[in-house]
Amino acid sequence: MNTEPSKTYFDEMRSADGLVREIYQPYAAWLSQLPEGTLERKSQEAELLFRRLGITFAVYGESAGSERLIPFDIVPRIFGATEWRRLEKGIKQRVRALNAFLHDIYHGQEIIKAGVISAHQVLDNVLYRKEMQGVDLPNQVYAHIAGIDLVRVAENDFYVLEDNLRTPSGVSYMLENRNTMMRLFPELFANHTVEPVEHYPQMLLDTLREAAPAHVSNPTIVVMTPGSYNSAYFEHAFLASQMGVELVEGQDLFVHQQKVYMYTTEGPQQVHVIYRRVDDDFLDPLAFRPDSALGVPGLLEAYCSGNVSLANGVGTGVADDKSTYLYVPEMIRFYLGETPLLSNVPTWRLSESEDLKYVLAHLPELVVKEVQGSGGYGMLVGPTSSKAEIEAYRQRILAEPENFIAQPTLALSTCPTMVEAGVAPRHVDLRPFVLSGKDIRLVPGGLTRVALREGSLVVNSSQGGGTKDTWVLED
Repeated sequence: MNTEPSKTYFDEMRSADGLVREIYQPYAAWLSQLPEGTLERKSQEAELLFRRLGITFAVYGESAGSERLIPFDIVPRIFGATEWRRLEKGIKQRVRALNAFLHDIYHGQEIIKAGVISAHQVLDNVLYRKEMQGVDLPNQVYAHIAGIDLVRVAENDFYVLEDNLRTPSGVSYMLENRNTMMRLFPELFANHTVEPVEHYPQMLLDTLREAAPAHVSNPTIVVMTPGSYNSAYFEHAFLASQMGVELVEGQDLFVHQQKVYMYTTEGPQQVHVIYRRVDDDFLDPLAFRPDSALGVPGLLEAYCSGNVSLANGVGTGVADDKSTYLYVPEMIRFYLGETPLLSNVPTWRLSESEDLKYVLAHLPELVVKEVQGSGGYGMLVGPTSSKAEIEAYRQRILAEPENFIAQPTLALSTCPTMVEAGVAPRHVDLRPFVLSGKDIRLVPGGLTRVALREGSLVVNSSQGGGTKDTWVLED
């Protein structure tokens, strides 16, 4: 696998001889006819729109209330329908296996008994919730909303970078990116048959309804947020508004006789489904962290009694732990009896002595991540790090090697991107959003994240990345 992405990478718009690939040809023809300065003006208009709408995110580690506008790139990323269907099939397969794994580890634990994964890897994981053992969930679904991060290294060569199964974010940006593009470039959508994404909120609402306790036919659904200082608060409010349900905080809910109610001006109203954007630890101060002011006392008991459903389920974190990620291809074989359609990135687990030895000898070439990290925090990108940063990270690894994994520095594909010098290639990844209810569904495309700095491979918005609209063209 190439470890020098700045020198060798797959350009999604142009072939090695500089010719525009077929899927991009209509867009490239349109782009070539634009009057000079048009893209710059449209980019400024997009920024004004995002500011007006308040599409910001809070940045942890900065001063209280510090918010940033996520940079939006107005050059779309384009997929063909056939290419997308192939990806979609692999994504659905992976999410099916992950939900089967979650149900199994809280019930029969057959995968442990079969020796596919060790009891230590699952049962001693800090994200494993013993309280969930034997608890049956509607449709046996734990991860109702999943964000599967994909990277491309060649024309038909995609890898899964990680699985986000706890509280995956970013879908509001996918939707607003499309709204903004349609507003700024209506002529593009008149000339391109782009598959829609705007029905995602209805799909999400349908999924949440299907998650309701079995005895409930017309469930009351709420979105539970940690509050306005959370980095993804815009998204929580946006999705609640789009679905036409209440946005609540823990203090708006209470438990009585193992049932959850919300305060309303007309008195208490029972709640049947909570789309929670609050981590497990903070959900219920009686069951988890007693110092949590974000949760609802007694919520876990109501949940385990089957009187309220949570999306995502309690205890899903053990399946998106980066050390568990290594076993997903085996989960697909074990639970589904199928060959994985999407590959993992080759990964070294630093709790293994030989892996640790190799990684410590090759830190300047590798990407190292905390097994329970997210958002691009706490990672080392060896090729772009200083000697001092690498040595400091080496000491962290030596102190707790079991807390880290390492991967090659992939030659991520690039897409055309609007930068100061004009349109130039920048590295991208893709996060499709997968909804699991009675069926598994996803809208065509997802959130493309782009590393705006030349040569950078870090696409996370918290680390200076931006986003762009993702088009799947109909056949």
